[in-house]
Amino acid sequence: MCPDCGTRFESAADAQAADGGTTVVETATEQNSLLVRAVWFFCVGWWASGIWLTIAWVCNLTIIGLPLGLKMINKVPMVISLKKRTDTQVVTTTAEGTSVERTGPDQYSIPVRAVYFVLVGWWASALWMAAAWVVSLTIVGLPVAVMMYNKLPFVTSLYKLR
Repeated sequence: MCPDCGTRFESAADAQAADGGTTVVETATEQNSLLVRAVWFFCVGWWASGIWLTIAWVCNLTIIGLPLGLKMINKVPMVISLKKRTDTQVVTTTAEGTSVERTGPDQYSIPVRAVYFVLVGWWASALWMAAAWVVSLTIVGLPVAVMMYNKLPFVTSLYKLR
């Protein structure tokens, strides 16, 4: 664990690398057990995700609700199956101190994403969400639905997840 920022390292090599330079740390959030996630899906996730997605899509249709709608779309895996996302951080240690920066893939510019959303994203995301939700109702299609939900932010606004 880094004494300056409290970051927990996955291995001793990561901690040693952070002692005199830069290291990339992927923080794996502790997931709920598969049994808990399965019970959640069968009791709550399958119907709550339909309501969640509908509210998110309606929010996306308004300029005021768009930030909330996009944030809700990013939380769909949590709603459907209590799946938490991992976080990648770059820890840099210098003589001046330690800094921690979250990293992710390069994103398209905001104007490009805005034009895409207005022309394609709003209706494509509705079709994508509906198809993913229907596929998620079948046990066999659940892995495909999870993949579709993970791609939903990109379909909506070209937002790339980590």
